[in-house]
Amino acid sequence: MFEVAEYIGIIAFAMSGFFVAVRSRLDLLGVLISVFLTAFGGGIIRDVLAERTPYVFTHAAPGLMVLGIMILMIVLKFHKRESVENRLLFIISDSIGLVSFSIAGALVAMHHELNLTGVLVMAFVTAVGGGITRDVIINEVPFVFKTGFYGTVALLVAIVLYGLDWFDILNFYTTSFLFAGGVLLRIVAYQKKWSIPLR
Repeated sequence: MFEVAEYIGIIAFAMSGFFVAVRSRLDLLGVLISVFLTAFGGGIIRDVLAERTPYVFTHAAPGLMVLGIMILMIVLKFHKRESVENRLLFIISDSIGLVSFSIAGALVAMHHELNLTGVLVMAFVTAVGGGITRDVIINEVPFVFKTGFYGTVALLVAIVLYGLDWFDILNFYTTSFLFAGGVLLRIVAYQKKWSIPLR
């Protein structure tokens, strides 16, 4: 389940990183950095916290996949389209990446027998770490700090996954339902502009 969630997240966040780079009018090197940071940043931070060699450094497929996606999106001329970040494809890819990496981070934490706090931190860092790093580098306020329900979805997914494991019903099917529900929740929250008010 970890590898499935990891690869889905990598693909989805590579697309998301491409859209953000295009919006920021970065050159080819900037696009490459944005794509790789978004796709791998959170997972690298997670693996360092878990004291293991980052997954992307021990497997060739993730890097090739991200490079292939970037080339494909350039060939399809997504970089020529206006306001791509507000289009449905960006929202869907970003939501899929968020939930997939939340699940992957939580699974790593549970594999290392961390408590609920550890599961929440690992899920959150995996889901938003790459995006935060990317936004800081391109001098923007990180996306997770501007939309209240973004990071919240990652935490909710982690809590439910921890509960499924606690009740010993964590399997491919329950995880798939959680994935679908998390993506739907994020898309609805985006469309309805849900947020958590400060007061």
